[in-house]
Amino acid sequence: MEVLVMNCSPVRSGATACIADIVAEQLGSRAEVKNVCIDDFAIALCRGCRSCHRTARCVMDDDVRKVMELYEWADVIISVAPSYWADVPGQFKVFIDRCTPWCDTHEPYARLSEGKRGYTIALRTGPTMRECEQIVRTVEHFYGHLHIACSGSLGLCSVENRQDALGRRDEIVAFCEGIR
Repeated sequence: MEVLVMNCSPVRSGATACIADIVAEQLGSRAEVKNVCIDDFAIALCRGCRSCHRTARCVMDDDVRKVMELYEWADVIISVAPSYWADVPGQFKVFIDRCTPWCDTHEPYARLSEGKRGYTIALRTGPTMRECEQIVRTVEHFYGHLHIACSGSLGLCSVENRQDALGRRDEIVAFCEGIR
């Protein structure tokens, strides 16, 4: 099994990165794991030119194709996303916007291989699940257009820093046990 763990936060050392590291560590004994951060890639804003609706290719040449090569490589994609104003961080949203060539919203489109499974871990600093649920909806909507089967999610509230994330290790490990 090949697993892509995507830190959807631009912060490479915060709570989201800590959770992504725990996931990668837990799955590393039974899968080949690549753990990346959205901020490791240069991804420009979508221009809205709609050329990809006709060609299934973006006119811009940046790192979106590199990320999509990782999505193609993986059997399992795990998106770990913090709440930025009740949704995914802007950097990850820009990536989603730029994935239109691979989404089934028009023909032709550059399909990923079938049979991929997607999981989502959402975290926020506040005490209620509503924002986590919104993040999960956003990621699962994206997965759906890529034909990635939504296979599970975990919401973690009251996580503001690495220490808070480490305090939730048991929940994260238990979630990882269900990843197949």
